[in-house]
Amino acid sequence: MQQKDIGQNQIYLTDYNMPYHQVKIPKGIVGEVSKIKEEVLELEDAMRQNNSVMALVELSDICAAISEFLEKHHPSLKIYDIIVMSEATRSAFKDGSRK
Repeated sequence: MQQKDIGQNQIYLTDYNMPYHQVKIPKGIVGEVSKIKEEVLELEDAMRQNNSVMALVELSDICAAISEFLEKHHPSLKIYDIIVMSEATRSAFKDGSRK
């Protein structure tokens, strides 16, 4: 197994053929933070590959992982609620009240 340094993270290139990702990415557990991390690592790999379509798919997968996390840990909330808060934060950055 070949090791590659990408800043503070170590990744391992495997000898077997991976259909999409060029790095070994640990599988997360649906409904847990580990699944969100898995999808973010897959997004990073898609970006390293300069594959914008794959990156968009991974963004979608991140949304699904967040929805599953909310369903398990905060069942009264939906991803829409996160988007509302995100828009408030975005607005605060845009108007300069938050930097």
